[in-house]
Amino acid sequence: MTSLSPYLSYNGNCTEAMNFYAKLFGAKLETLLTYGDMPPEMGPCAPGAEKLVMHAHLVHPGFTIMAGDTPPGMEFKGIAGAMMAISFDTTAEAQRVFQALSEGGNVTMPLSETFWAQTFGMVTDRFGTPWGVNGGPKNFKQP
Repeated sequence: MTSLSPYLSYNGNCTEAMNFYAKLFGAKLETLLTYGDMPPEMGPCAPGAEKLVMHAHLVHPGFTIMAGDTPPGMEFKGIAGAMMAISFDTTAEAQRVFQALSEGGNVTMPLSETFWAQTFGMVTDRFGTPWGVNGGPKNFKQP
């Protein structure tokens, strides 16, 4: 089996982000390993990094998300040049999720009707993750 999952980077708030997404999407946070959880043979954990997330794995029947905090000693550059695109069968579910992602975030395109969906909007949530939220797909002809 082949699968493709995004791997998101955070700046010390990965635990908070993954717990938020688990609740929002009804997903299960299956893995949350910190740098402090590393086995001794991996070397010492950088001082102050014990609670930073080395690897998180969120599982939902329709998708998985993997994530971690930026490793100690590396510069956090944020998430750029990509967004998480998520689609829902109904506009009501898209509106619910978009509203939750918008709280404390930055709406870059409010929800509105498009030629491919009854509603679509873009938002960067309070954790710095960009999202494209689709609801109520439409049938359209491709060239």
